[in-house]
Order: sequence, then structure tokens, then C-alpha cells
Amino acid sequence: MEKIVSLCKRRGFVFQSSEIYGGAASVWDYGPLGVELRKNVADAWWSAMVHGRDDIEGLDAGILMHPRVWEASGHVSGFTDPLLECKTCKKRWRADHIEQASCARKPSVAPGAHGDCDLGEPRLFNLMFKTFMGPVEEDASVVYLRPETAQGSYVNFLNVQQTSRQRVPFGIAQLGKAFRNEITPGNFIFRTREFEQAEMQFFVKPGSDDEWFDYWLDQRIAWHHEIGIRPEKLRQHAHGPNELAHYAKTAVDIEYEFPFGWQELEGVHNRTDFDLSRHQEFSGKRLIYIDPAGGERYLPYVVETAMGVGRSALVALVDGYREEEVGGQQRVVLGLSPRLAPIKAAVFPLMKKLGLPEIATGLLGDLRRARIPADYDQAGSIGRRYRRQDEAGTPWCITIDGQTRDDDSVTIRDRDTLEQVRVGLDHVVSWIRERL
Repeated sequence: MEKIVSLCKRRGFVFQSSEIYGGAASVWDYGPLGVELRKNVADAWWSAMVHGRDDIEGLDAGILMHPRVWEASGHVSGFTDPLLECKTCKKRWRADHIEQASCARKPSVAPGAHGDCDLGEPRLFNLMFKTFMGPVEEDASVVYLRPETAQGSYVNFLNVQQTSRQRVPFGIAQLGKAFRNEITPGNFIFRTREFEQAEMQFFVKPGSDDEWFDYWLDQRIAWHHEIGIRPEKLRQHAHGPNELAHYAKTAVDIEYEFPFGWQELEGVHNRTDFDLSRHQEFSGKRLIYIDPAGGERYLPYVVETAMGVGRSALVALVDGYREEEVGGQQRVVLGLSPRLAPIKAAVFPLMKKLGLPEIATGLLGDLRRARIPADYDQAGSIGRRYRRQDEAGTPWCITIDGQTRDDDSVTIRDRDTLEQVRVGLDHVVSWIRERL
């Protein structure tokens, strides 16, 4: 992970938040390449979930919601972790993770094993960030930063269903920020306190939920393969009875093998009618679906797919990172899928004379007008320029050379195969589009 973190800082993928002030714990800023990578992950998800289907609608619900929403969902009373605090060093740990934790004063032993340790009794710690709405800070004005986007889909179930004229089964997809006051965040951007979620709630007729659960589990695994994640690095983990959340009938995690072990990448959950029934109870509003075909009335069950966009971007970085030797020299490569790569092509004039920079900037303009994110680099040897783009994950590098002035052709070099082909200057844009 140290190499991934170093690359992310060096190439402008991820920076420590508020770094000049010493940083904010487990909060990260996405730099020029990082924000493009994360956007590409989100766009690929949105394209597959919303643009590519007739049975899923998009939604962007507010981050701040009525506080009763979180009472109905169980987050106010149940969204807690057991917390242990050492009265000596003031360090805190999750009580259920204490065996894997390290003492702050002596990392070679577990918390409580050092002679000066003084662990208090476990106490429950709510993970929601609390704030106040309006000018007065009092109990009546308490609101929460949402810990998930899902509840916005549930409270808007009938709004979306009726305005879009969808029939069950159908889904609601959301991309948006969520916030969790994690006790033990870490592993770079794997677990953070502020993150972007990609969640889809699929509403189905009771009795068909198991079939739809299997369908969506297969769909989500296939999507990770499609964006270039190696199949051998993915596996499924079905939750046992003691692992299931209070709302879940069935749950399976799609896990990825990170350098720090197998960890959850995405969750697929059968939430039954728990959420709609709770919001119906707490709001007093009927959320019953009426089937227009036969008039049947029921509360739909929900099959949920939930993924962190930043975590998926981290998987792409880890999965694509490799070191190899080329011509006796080491190179670092980010083998990102071209679909996810922040920069699709880089344009290099071989020399800063003979009109080559002018031709190169003209091609750069053509690429950008075609909405192909492209970079321009004329500094240093051609080998150094290749290495910089390899680290950024750029699939193709285009060199403008002396032959370009003679026959209007350029050299395009492939990041992964290192093959170089000559392509007509006026065909470069279509050549890249075909491969994207």
C-alpha cells in the first residue's frame, strides 16, 4: 500500500486533506487525476444502472433529511459501535476489534496489556455526525449528516414510481456523499469519514425477492469484471446469521483481495419490506404499491446494491498497479481500463522546433473537442514522458515527429503492449474512439 499511496501523491490522484495544517484524520482530497478517476467510476456505474436500463430511475436526495427518517431507519438507536477508551493515553478502539488492535504506547501488545493501560467499560458510540438546522442550537433543531443515500430512495419511493410511471419491479439509483464518524478508519481511502456512495434500491414483489437477489449479485460481479478488475481478485462472502444487519434477510459482500487482505468492495442485500414499512409507520403516510394490471396491493421488498465510489477507485488503482522491466529499465504502470483512465491520450512533439509543437497542439485541440481527455508534454526525453504517462494510467501516447511533416502520420504507442503504429493525423480521433 505504501507504493500506491506514494504514487497517488506523486501523480496527483489523492492528497491528505488540509495537509498544510497537519492533515485531517481519514479525510482525503482527490487531485486532478483522482477526481477524474473517481468520476469515471461513477459514470460507468451510472451508465450501467440508469442509462443502460429501462427499469431504474435516477435520484439525488438531500444530504440533510428530517430527523424522523433516521429514527424510522434504526440509525438513531442502532447505528452504533462498541467503544473502548484507555484513560491513560486517551486512545479509542472498537471493542469488537480489540484483539487485532495495537496499544498506542507499545504497539507490540494489544490494548490493555501494557502495565499503564487503564481500559474503561465498553460504551456505545453512534456513527452519525450531528449538527443543527436553523439559528438556535437546541434539541429541537438537531439534524444528521446522512450515513447512507438509501433512505432518500425509500422516502421518495412513491414520488419516483408515480412520476416515472414505473411498475414494480423497478429501481432507484443514487450517487452522493455520505458521512460516518468511524472510530477506526484507515488503509488510505478504503475507510473514510466522508465518502461517495453508489447505491441502487430495487423494489420487487414479495416472493420474487430471492430470484432478484441472485440476479443482482450476478450483475454486480459482472460489472466489476467489465471495468477491468481481475476476476481472480474477487470473491463472495455470504453473511452468516450473526453478521446480518437488522434489516437484512440475505446479504453477500463482493470482496477484493487488497494488500491488507480480503475486504468488502460492494454489498448486495435483501432488505425485505423493512424500510418501507418503518417509514410508513413513522410518517403515517401509506407507501402501498397498487399493481395497475390486477389491482393487487403490497409493500414491495427491496434488493439493494451498495458500493463506495472511492473504494472502487482504490481497487482500480491497486488492481492496475505493476512494476516491470523494459529495455533494462524499471517502469511503474497503472494498467487502468481505458474507460477509467483519467487521461485517454497524451500528445508529444518529438522536438520543440520544425513546427512540431504547433502540429501537436492542433491535435490536442481535436482530441479535446471530441471530448477525449488528453494531455500535452514536451519536457524531457521521450522515454521520461512515456514513464510519466505510464504512472498516470494513460493508455495511448501520440508522438509528432519528423515524418509527420512529410506524410501527416503520427506514432501511437500502447501502454500495455508497447506496440507502436503509424496512424494518419486526421484519423487519430476515430482510432482512439474505436478503442474506447
